[in-house]
Amino acid sequence: MKFVGLVGSNADQSYNRKLLEFIRKQFKLKFELEVLEIDEVPLFNQDEKWDESFQLRLLYNRITRADGVIIATPEHNHTITAALKSVLEWLSYEVHPFESKPVMIVGASYYDQGTSRAQVHLRKILDAPGVNAYTLPGNEFLLGKAKEAFDNKGNITNEGTVKFLESCLDNFVKYVEVVSKLKKPKPIAPEDLDVTNPIATTITEVDPDDPEWVEKAAKAVGAVSGDTYVKLDHGILTVNQIDMFLKAMPFELTYADDNNQFLYYNNAHQDPDTMFAKRVPSQSGGRLSTLHNSLPAARMKNVEWVVGVLRNGDQEYVRTIVPGSPAGVINTHNYQAMYYPDGSYAGINEIVFNFQPWLDWYLKTTGQRLVGGSGPFAPAAAAADATSGASDTGGGHGGGDADATSGASA
Repeated sequence: MKFVGLVGSNADQSYNRKLLEFIRKQFKLKFELEVLEIDEVPLFNQDEKWDESFQLRLLYNRITRADGVIIATPEHNHTITAALKSVLEWLSYEVHPFESKPVMIVGASYYDQGTSRAQVHLRKILDAPGVNAYTLPGNEFLLGKAKEAFDNKGNITNEGTVKFLESCLDNFVKYVEVVSKLKKPKPIAPEDLDVTNPIATTITEVDPDDPEWVEKAAKAVGAVSGDTYVKLDHGILTVNQIDMFLKAMPFELTYADDNNQFLYYNNAHQDPDTMFAKRVPSQSGGRLSTLHNSLPAARMKNVEWVVGVLRNGDQEYVRTIVPGSPAGVINTHNYQAMYYPDGSYAGINEIVFNFQPWLDWYLKTTGQRLVGGSGPFAPAAAAADATSGASDTGGGHGGGDADATSGASA
């Protein structure tokens, strides 16, 4: 479960930031929390465009995809900060990421009452038309005397306070689970799989379906290669080292950008026929419509659906098991959304691998065994192997004609 935490202050030193950071590290096994700042959000002005602000785009994208939001608000003159109010104005005027989003309110202040009046005010704002958040009822966490509440490592020192905070967060997790069952999937817009809308990084000088796209595109943009160093976010590698690193992955990796252009696969197999998702060099750079042109129309819709749900933020990944695989193979495809620095959709990272050896290793190492099931991939009525749970019938994968590229069957 993924939450975002909004620091309701633009101050350099904030006890509400400390509170969110404590929640993030103390309860990391319960949920993942990303703490977001509002310090660079401009004052709300309806004459200006919200998406001209990098931080507003980031907030919008992160909130949209989050399972829930935790807002830590200070109290200024019996209400929330002007900075937080401005953020809520921006995110309820032309865009509405809080709509039907579960929200929990917490707050820290210097005095005994915590942020009680600010929290009451914030609840009213979150309930307003245009915001329409689902605010967790009750469960008010008010951290008073914040200066004395934390030790020098940022931990809340009072054990009773930590336990009460945990109970509030547990209630929020349950609340999010209930709300998620009531949510309706977002509509999926038709996907352009023909690469007709170039993005900033599209190499327009070469036709995407040119079988020599890699060489021609590299020449067109002066792409580096060999032992040229590339600075990454947490390291420096040569192009050759990056290539070796990706080829050594125990998966088949592919990347299609947000223009639905197939840009890369880690060609770790000398024989493409040994791949679980067969790829050949001439496909690099190709349109997804060309890559999947052998599919019937109904299954092409599956490809569009995968791209669509990842693009609109309904899901961060889609996982499938390809039916019809031979015994000893669980052909698993994981489609993971990728994001630009501002949180907007940047394309799909597809990971393809045989899950069976990993499962066998886990069962052998832990001494556990599979005990059956009734799902579509459960073994048929045959003697199951106690280690892998696979039977001589091939694990009951069935005879569906599967597309090894999309992982979708008819």
